[in-house]
Amino acid sequence: MAGFKWFWKAMGAQSERNNKKSKAVVVESMSRAEELSGADDAAVAATARGAVRDGTIVDKHIFVAALAVASERRLGMHPFKVQSQAVLRLLEGDVIQMATGEGKTLVGAMAATGFALAGKRVHVVTVNNYLAARDAEWMRPLVEFFGLSVASVAEKMTAHERREAYAGDIVYAPVNELGFDVLRDNQVTSRKDAVQAPADVALVDEADSVLVDEALVPLVLAGTRVDEEPTGLITDVVSRLVEGQHYTIDDDRRNAFLTDAGAAYVEEALGLDSLYSDDNIGTVLVKVNLALHAKALLIRDIHYIVTDGELQLIDAAKGRVADLQRWPDGLQAAVEAKEGLEVSEGGRILDTITLQELMRRYPEVCGMTGTAVEATDQLRQFYDLHVSVIDRNKPLIREDDPEFIYDTAERKNRAIVDTVLELHHTGQPVLVGTHDVAESEALAAALQAKGVESNVLNAKNDAEEARIVAEAGEYGRVTVSTQMAGRGTDIKLGGVDEADRERVVACGGLAVIGTSLHRTSRLDNQLRGRAGRQGDPGRSLTFVSLEDDVVTTGGAGEPLEYSADEHGLITSKKVRDFVQHCQRVTEGQLLEIHAQTWKYNKLLADQRTIIDERRAQLLDTPKAWKELSVRAPERAAELQEAAVPQGVLEQAARDIMLFHLDLSWADHLELMDEVRESIHLRAVARETPLTEYHRIAVREFKDVAQRAVDESLEAFNSVLIDANGVHMDDAGLARPSATWTYMVSDNPLSGQGNSVVSGIGNIFR
Repeated sequence: MAGFKWFWKAMGAQSERNNKKSKAVVVESMSRAEELSGADDAAVAATARGAVRDGTIVDKHIFVAALAVASERRLGMHPFKVQSQAVLRLLEGDVIQMATGEGKTLVGAMAATGFALAGKRVHVVTVNNYLAARDAEWMRPLVEFFGLSVASVAEKMTAHERREAYAGDIVYAPVNELGFDVLRDNQVTSRKDAVQAPADVALVDEADSVLVDEALVPLVLAGTRVDEEPTGLITDVVSRLVEGQHYTIDDDRRNAFLTDAGAAYVEEALGLDSLYSDDNIGTVLVKVNLALHAKALLIRDIHYIVTDGELQLIDAAKGRVADLQRWPDGLQAAVEAKEGLEVSEGGRILDTITLQELMRRYPEVCGMTGTAVEATDQLRQFYDLHVSVIDRNKPLIREDDPEFIYDTAERKNRAIVDTVLELHHTGQPVLVGTHDVAESEALAAALQAKGVESNVLNAKNDAEEARIVAEAGEYGRVTVSTQMAGRGTDIKLGGVDEADRERVVACGGLAVIGTSLHRTSRLDNQLRGRAGRQGDPGRSLTFVSLEDDVVTTGGAGEPLEYSADEHGLITSKKVRDFVQHCQRVTEGQLLEIHAQTWKYNKLLADQRTIIDERRAQLLDTPKAWKELSVRAPERAAELQEAAVPQGVLEQAARDIMLFHLDLSWADHLELMDEVRESIHLRAVARETPLTEYHRIAVREFKDVAQRAVDESLEAFNSVLIDANGVHMDDAGLARPSATWTYMVSDNPLSGQGNSVVSGIGNIFR
């Protein structure tokens, strides 16, 4: 343990030394910037290019000076010293921690421009479409100053538009769109149909969210398939089950389990001898468990909303509707059936990739966020990334109150309403960060009942995000928002134009209220960081109850003695320490989930790399024709004698082998998904689930490539091939007629605050 502490101490010392070097460069660059101030635009741009040799920045002083001069001329923004320091650390490949309001958008654009001037194509990775489009247009004048091109990728773009965007020197794109384009490109049968151009650098905004929190979220490409297995009867049967009699729920409300009585009830209703027979365990039992999960654990307006007859998932980390996200098909169908909606068409998974795999495809990765230090271990372990902490431009004067701890959620929620009213009456703007849609709406209703109107930002109206967040600093404004992390808009005191700034400053600046602790302290810090930007006054207050999810989960089974006043407030240091302990426990649980999920995913990720390499060979070389010709020389000679052009023959062989390789890989993914659904049952037989999963994955993968070759050979010998190419459709070998993309929410119960245990609809009284 002593060695471990020494290692991290050494890493911290190295980081500090790197920062000191960067600061020294920045000081020198300021005088160089003064020298450049009299030069014309062309000379400044030429100076920056001259500081680069063979893809390496050889004169950082003049390079940073040129970026600063261009920023001031084209954007009217003169970089602070700390911003230039941050640019240097990004160019060195670090993840930088900069507080909210310190100008990460400009820093990212300057660093991206620096990479591009060194001859590297850069993907600036954002968390949503809005930020990608906004930042690309906002920073365009800076990028184009140096003769570089910049573009953004958005969900609604066509393949042609995407291809043009990816050809740019700097491409702003949401992380999920980058992943989906990788998956779609891995389905093409001609390289010209691919949309992405190789990129050298991923510069990740909200790096801790993308690289850690959502790193193992699978992005999925699915294709049409008729689902012949109806789920309606199973959903109907499960809907009649009674908690405590037919099923139980574990303490942290992540899993529901059938009791013996419940299993017997389901067996009788479905006319089965046993749910656990070999015939049913991998099919019917899986559907029953999914329906039970949907009934018992997934709650409307917390985990999802229903809009215009359509189920929409809520991204728990961001409080937004996850437009492209859905649960695995069986769970999605179960929730749709539960809500009486039209059950969406089932499709087969064609390919999948996690965000972690996606980021590891880039030769260089760097990033920026407001809360990187707490994720240092994960960033080092999974990406070998260092963290550099960038000082604030102005000292922080925000007041952070200790947590207000209450005995019950009801008393805590009443105290939150009273506190908002008290602050509002002084004119101080208030931002309340809630955890879900139901909580935000209940709080807004409670405030309205007291005569206070509020702006509500949640998954139901996130299209108005920029306006609502920008207005949050106005005098007397009350804003209620779900998950402020990654909202991407600064809150300026006195409103967007800061016209009323002095009046708001006199009231104490923005007050931020957290309605409970998050399962990770990073999210609490991101919420607090909305107040006190650039030396502004501000205040943060966090409310906790002993009934909150983070406390009941982190402190499960631990007895606690305490005394509360007549309002339910607890001031004991022992209880405060206990609550902080509970949060550390839940953080540890999330890390354990992350580690376990990564272990399951890693082998498939390695196998996917092998498939990618095989696919690239087939796509970019005549390998398919050569392999099939060697295995079926008579068929090859027959086609050549029929005067089919050689180029057509090579493409026909390519189409056949890629079709069967993709199909074999999709079959493997489907099989391993089914294995993972039931792998926990291996523990009953005293087998280690992870070890058994790996054994099956290795065994089954051995047949993937060979099966694809065998089936390709059969098709090559039987399918019509003429001057028009190979007639796959006529032989029943058509690719899916429609494809769609989505993100799988493996853990829909993550990140919740307190609403589940408090009771929805009446949590603020």
